[in-house]
Amino acid sequence: MRILTRYILREVTSHALLGGALFTFIIFTRDLGRILEFIVRDSATYSDVARIIAYTLPNALVVTIPMAVLVGILLGLSRLAADSEITAMRASGMGAIDFVRIVSIVSAVALVLGLFNSLYLAPRAAAGLISLGESLKSSQASFEVQPRVFYEEFKDRVLYIQDVAPAAGAAVWRHVFLADLTEPANPHITTAAEAIVVNGTPNTPDAQTIRLHLLNGGQHDTSATDPNQYNISTFTTTDIPIETEGPEDAHLGRVNTPIQALSLAELWRRGNAQAATNGRDAAIYRIEFNKRFSYPFACLVLMLVGVPLGISSKRGGKSTGFVLTILLVFIYYFLSLVGTAFAQSGKLSPFVGVWGANLLFAAAGAILLYQMSRGGIALSIFSTIGVSLNKLVTRLISGNANPNARSKYDIATLLRRFRSVSRIQFPLLLDDYVMREYATNFAIVLSSFSILFLIFTFFELIGPIFRNRTPLITVGEYLINLVPFILYNVTPLCALVAVLVTFGTLNRTSELIAMKSSGISLYRIITPVLVVTVLISVGLFAFDEVYLPAANRRQEALLSIIKDKPAQTFSRPDRQWISGQTNNAGEPARIFYYQYFNAEKDAFDNLTVFEFDPVNFTLQRRIFAASAQWDPRVNNWIFDNGWQRTFAGETIATYQPFTVATFPEIKEQPGYFKKEYIPSQEMSYNELSTYINDLKQSGFDTKRLSVQLNKKIAYPLITLVMAVLAIPFALSMGKKGSLAGIATAISLAITYYVVALVFESLGNVNTLPAVLAAWTPDILFGMTGAYLLLRTPT
Repeated sequence: MRILTRYILREVTSHALLGGALFTFIIFTRDLGRILEFIVRDSATYSDVARIIAYTLPNALVVTIPMAVLVGILLGLSRLAADSEITAMRASGMGAIDFVRIVSIVSAVALVLGLFNSLYLAPRAAAGLISLGESLKSSQASFEVQPRVFYEEFKDRVLYIQDVAPAAGAAVWRHVFLADLTEPANPHITTAAEAIVVNGTPNTPDAQTIRLHLLNGGQHDTSATDPNQYNISTFTTTDIPIETEGPEDAHLGRVNTPIQALSLAELWRRGNAQAATNGRDAAIYRIEFNKRFSYPFACLVLMLVGVPLGISSKRGGKSTGFVLTILLVFIYYFLSLVGTAFAQSGKLSPFVGVWGANLLFAAAGAILLYQMSRGGIALSIFSTIGVSLNKLVTRLISGNANPNARSKYDIATLLRRFRSVSRIQFPLLLDDYVMREYATNFAIVLSSFSILFLIFTFFELIGPIFRNRTPLITVGEYLINLVPFILYNVTPLCALVAVLVTFGTLNRTSELIAMKSSGISLYRIITPVLVVTVLISVGLFAFDEVYLPAANRRQEALLSIIKDKPAQTFSRPDRQWISGQTNNAGEPARIFYYQYFNAEKDAFDNLTVFEFDPVNFTLQRRIFAASAQWDPRVNNWIFDNGWQRTFAGETIATYQPFTVATFPEIKEQPGYFKKEYIPSQEMSYNELSTYINDLKQSGFDTKRLSVQLNKKIAYPLITLVMAVLAIPFALSMGKKGSLAGIATAISLAITYYVVALVFESLGNVNTLPAVLAAWTPDILFGMTGAYLLLRTPT
């Protein structure tokens, strides 16, 4: 019995660890890009980044630990059942309770780990993440300022610089323009040739402050009531402190601390308070208190359901177990989130709302265990559902399973006709066999990953759906339009897994040896897989050009409806800043500031134009107009009721008020000011290229967009690179099976994802050219795959 116990535990544990790693990876990838950018920007030390990762993981583990237990039980026991090992064990005298007793060891360990994580690690991690974010805020603000981009995140200030360079403990900005918008209609302007930026010291009163040490500049003040009053002062050096805006709930000592960071005792105290705490109903704290226990105890209730279903899925094997896992995970977390939403709305008590899913699954598990030991129809129904779903998925993936249709269009006949027409010896029957295996595995993995992403997305939206009473048809339409985005993003990973599984299976069943012994080279064997992968890569690029941008626009619009958010606009629509065009050397640099722009009538309200010397960035001329409108007859702007001043050092050289005036040297047309923020994923390659060129003229940051432009070509090609890289690993696994292949795929995917994000972040901060940032991961992994493939015995 001890041997069988160890054998079952090893099978369940291996699948549980693999499933837990996969689910955690999927959840954690959302934050990984931002974390890696901290390193690239040098705005956080390696120890800070390690702390961020450590603080982020516990929150993900709260959800993924119960999921890992279910995956391990269903896949492990399904594999044993498919090989009739469960039948042999039961024939030797093992009963249903024996399997529950053995598997409960894994569940008990997961329960202890889940409670330790939920009650101790996760709250402290949330508190630590808030504290760390507060200490890093000032350094992030200084390093996020990019050249030729208007930065509006400082409190009541807008900053524009023409060049920036990082330095140890500080940053150096050149040609600085700072507008104090305490009075938006009358901004206080400061210019400087250079600024040395020193961040605030963490854990001190000035932690939320950065200090600008300005060199060789001036300050300009006007009067909103009397345009004749204008004050100028110049300086050699001056210091200006700037306060960074912090979130209201950043301090842990406040009453409105984020709930996730509260200790269990504090949740209990606030949950039992008679009155609301700072506008929050006391039930919110009771809900969080119950959730700290309900998710860890899900390890036990999911075990009660998983054991009978895993044992009874012998007809479908691990594939049926995987289908059941996805189905049960969806049902459990759907019930849990729905119950929580009802508890938050007051329709259910916090205990019933949070624990309802556990209670229902515990009752279902007890019934299934009774059915397994006594015999009954309920377990057969669940097993049949899993097998039927598995067959349905396989049928949809592999196409029409009608044998009559297949006989009419025999694949061998079609291949012979194709070869006779094209006069080439490809594909042969063996090529067709390898391609069909690879395509089938690719489709299965692609559909599985897509379903997982849809489920996680749906879980995230449960709260807004109930809170905003979003119609289910809107949610369904959003998920349908999200599918193209998911397919595009998971295709390279799916190609990697499919290659590993395909060649791992051929190697394990000795079919690869048979092919080699018949005189076929390894390179000839892998050719059909590479051909299919090239077609997938080309199709991925075409998909991104033709269909994906429109689908992304639709799903973003639907997401705004679900979350009850307005359409995306500028961060401060009442205060607009934009830099002017500079087409010829020696022309002054211009900055436009306006409080309102009517895009339909091509008219400004309260327009100010600043003109700067292109060499030393001193303010040469300032134009103000109460209104300005475009006149197509003269092809110029008509300025009304304003003035212009020119400057010579600390003095005003000229002052000219006007009722109506034109300035032919201002050549920016109305379309130049009609800028719309469009995410890169909502544009094709040509559209994004045009958009980048347009934004560059207006002083917007285009480094990130330039990296994304190059990735539109580099990313589809990584599908082929992944396939080339996967082949040597698949052949080196011997007879370890598909489980080892999936584990290897996850490791390679994590490695690639980290490397790709690092180089993308380097491109985003202009440390690397956009071309290198996008293409270096492809080159590195492609060279590694080609080297390993050439060293593989053929």
